[in-house]
Amino acid sequence: MTYLAATVEGSNPALNITIFGVFVLITLVIVFRASRNSKTASDYYAAGRAFTGPQNGIAISGDYLSAASFLGIAGAIAINGYDGFLYSIGFLVAWLVALLLVAELLRNTGKFTMGDVLAFRMKQRPVRAAAAISTLAVSFFYLLAQMSGAGGLVALLLGIESKTGQALVIAIVGVIMIVYVLVGGMKGTTWVQIIKATLLIIGALVMTIWVLSKFGFNLSSLLQGAVDKGGKTGEALLSPGKQYGLTGTTRLDFLSLGIALVLGTAGLPHVLMRFYTVPTAREARRSVVWAIALIGVFYLFTLVLGYGAGALVGPKDISAAPGGVNSAAPLLAKALGGPVLLGLIAAVAFATILAVVAGLTITASASFAHDVYANVIKKGKSDSKSEVKVARITAVVIGAVAILGGILANGQNVAFLVALAFAVAASANLPTLLYSLFWKRFNTQGALWSIYGGLIITIVLIIFSPAVSGKPKSPTTGKSASMLQNVDFHWFPLDNPGIVSIPLAFILGWLGTVLSKEYNAKKYAEMEVRSLTGLGAEKANPE
Repeated sequence: MTYLAATVEGSNPALNITIFGVFVLITLVIVFRASRNSKTASDYYAAGRAFTGPQNGIAISGDYLSAASFLGIAGAIAINGYDGFLYSIGFLVAWLVALLLVAELLRNTGKFTMGDVLAFRMKQRPVRAAAAISTLAVSFFYLLAQMSGAGGLVALLLGIESKTGQALVIAIVGVIMIVYVLVGGMKGTTWVQIIKATLLIIGALVMTIWVLSKFGFNLSSLLQGAVDKGGKTGEALLSPGKQYGLTGTTRLDFLSLGIALVLGTAGLPHVLMRFYTVPTAREARRSVVWAIALIGVFYLFTLVLGYGAGALVGPKDISAAPGGVNSAAPLLAKALGGPVLLGLIAAVAFATILAVVAGLTITASASFAHDVYANVIKKGKSDSKSEVKVARITAVVIGAVAILGGILANGQNVAFLVALAFAVAASANLPTLLYSLFWKRFNTQGALWSIYGGLIITIVLIIFSPAVSGKPKSPTTGKSASMLQNVDFHWFPLDNPGIVSIPLAFILGWLGTVLSKEYNAKKYAEMEVRSLTGLGAEKANPE
């Protein structure tokens, strides 16, 4: 994701900033109003469990539909056609795993975090510490990608060319995000997500209808337009293989990425934490159904937006623009409605980054405060007020680190950070969660081996992958697609390690369990009844 220090021709930076400022002011008022009832840990972490399934479903879709979904997938479809749309399919199918295996059981068993579920029938301190480390790792890399992406978006849409100016805007975005989390907690953050998701979906709907109207509401005509504008490679937009499938390695790499995306979603901590903001397991299940519907509709919109950008703007102009493939949606907005529509889409993109980093920050701070401070350091003897205080301090620290990381990574290729977040979630979190919920023999050693093993294996394979070093330089830009330029220390051939790290994490969880004699049949039976029926869940989740 390399951005050039220039702005989209025809954009109006003052208009973009004004629209975004209006969004921030409105949401800050809502956050302050929501914060008046945030007094206890349950209020701060789980919004007092007061949201309905549909409300939480909209918020989940807001958490999930980041700037990468809006800008990245539309651009991928515009440039690579069929292969670009495969990302949408992978992201959407992932929710079936969350719905069928995780959502209801997690809501019945836990209280605030993933650590609650894992520690239910195991040794509290080591398992909670491991869960918190994994949560912080996933959240940090996700945050880093979003924050550094903000710098590129600034360059693309506001015309701020200097690195200092972009760093200042990254800091401003970070400070606003910290205010959301500190003041509003989960309740305020959830309302920000609901507003942002609504704006994003409405904006995508308007652009989709507008694009289709240009082609007589005929999808075949739209696809033909994209083919005609694509020149010699236009026909390849409608068939598999333009991006993946040219070699055996690229086929394997796509399979690895697909596995990580499909399985990683059900282990993303900021998604898992949303299941606790509803009063019952039934509402948690409804949340996921609503999220699937909204996300599915949005990804259908990206199909039209991507091919629309290819037909109305053209792959050459998109690739040559500031931001490369990520400029497809803004350029399409400019082609459709001029500076005003471009300003609205720019504001939605900024709002998307702001809302996602807020959700990630509160998840990471809650995990540290609840799992590490309250249950590891204080051994479960802390009071609600001190726990919330620690969570707020942690949010400031995480926000500061995210700002610094985003400034340092600004302009770098950060795609591998998102892949790492999904790969870590799929490798470290999901095996441990599934074993804990469904395997009665699973124990503390198995949990520690799968969490730490999955985490270490994933990070090592990513570091020594082509995503970090070793990719050949592009003949057009003269730069490598790897994060580090002019070095090559990679030995692992795939960009994403999911096809290796996920099975190894499951094997480590099994091996650690069978090599340990620890087994608590009574505690598993209690957890099984609670997870399947919800019996005793409310007693386990009092304030």
